[in-house]
Amino acid sequence: MKATPASLGYRMPAEWEEHEATWLSWPKNPDTFPSSIIGEVERAYAKVVGALAEGEEVRVLVDDERGEKHARSILKSARNVSFIHVKTADVWLRDFAPICVSGGDVALTKWGFNAWGGKYDDLRPDDAAGMELALSSGLRVFEAGMVLEGGSIDVNGKGTLLTTEQCLLNPNRNPGLPRRAIEYRLRANFGVKHVVWLGSGVAGDDTDGHVDDIARFVAPDVILLAWEGESSDPNHAALAENLRRLRDSVDQEGEIWDIVTIPMPAPVESSEGRLPASHLNFYIGNAAVLVPTFGSPTDSNALGTIGGYFPDRKVVGIDCRSLVYGLGTLHCITQQVPAARPT
Repeated sequence: MKATPASLGYRMPAEWEEHEATWLSWPKNPDTFPSSIIGEVERAYAKVVGALAEGEEVRVLVDDERGEKHARSILKSARNVSFIHVKTADVWLRDFAPICVSGGDVALTKWGFNAWGGKYDDLRPDDAAGMELALSSGLRVFEAGMVLEGGSIDVNGKGTLLTTEQCLLNPNRNPGLPRRAIEYRLRANFGVKHVVWLGSGVAGDDTDGHVDDIARFVAPDVILLAWEGESSDPNHAALAENLRRLRDSVDQEGEIWDIVTIPMPAPVESSEGRLPASHLNFYIGNAAVLVPTFGSPTDSNALGTIGGYFPDRKVVGIDCRSLVYGLGTLHCITQQVPAARPT
């Protein structure tokens, strides 16, 4: 039988566990970020890189020398930053990059990327970009044999994985692959024992319900859950159903969760409709926790609540009103490389 990461002692660490580095892909796609907002997006990137670089190396993907020169001109004298020349179509590295697992060393799991169910043919080449990044790392690579984006899962590092039915059971990802087969691949590649299925995601999310907009672990037994209290809001029913499911679920040891709700920000709109703004799309670095803000009355609560779980790290609010125009924010543009740990 073919060896799997789990059979060799690998597991996917929780995001708050020590990182060796964070990967980012520098923005440049004009269809995602037009000229009217790309400057704001790049300034947000500079703030992200500066905060993360206080505690870990930041590895920035650029297409070529010209792209590197431009990124350096924005980042200026940012320390602890390196550049990787891998041509990408867009910035959503969480979804097309390999997902790291660790044991005695670090290895990579490479999943198929089909541009969120075939929605964007021009972004399909990022599947190959993810493999190029994996091979350039020099680390062992396991091919998982199914379509999956990193934003569709979250783990507590102790054996439980969160995901949604809207995404992983969507026929536009892995048609004909039943739930039990998907769960087998999650266990085999991420070293988890237990999968908790939520229902669906937030309005405006073109990823078909990525969990990193609606529910996140901040401790092995604590889940932050997006909440919309206004019953007329399109997000109310879906988020209420997710709360019900979490209350009915348990962790890998059969214990109940500590569930903390985080109010959704005031709606952020574009000319094409509602954008998937959520404070839950935060990213946990070694030295900083980056939290999306939207000029909303809910910003301060999100910063305080999320930051309260990480008292030894700086909480940095990043104004994501320009970034979310591209239909994602901080967690979507990052991917962690964990530090190696003994088995």
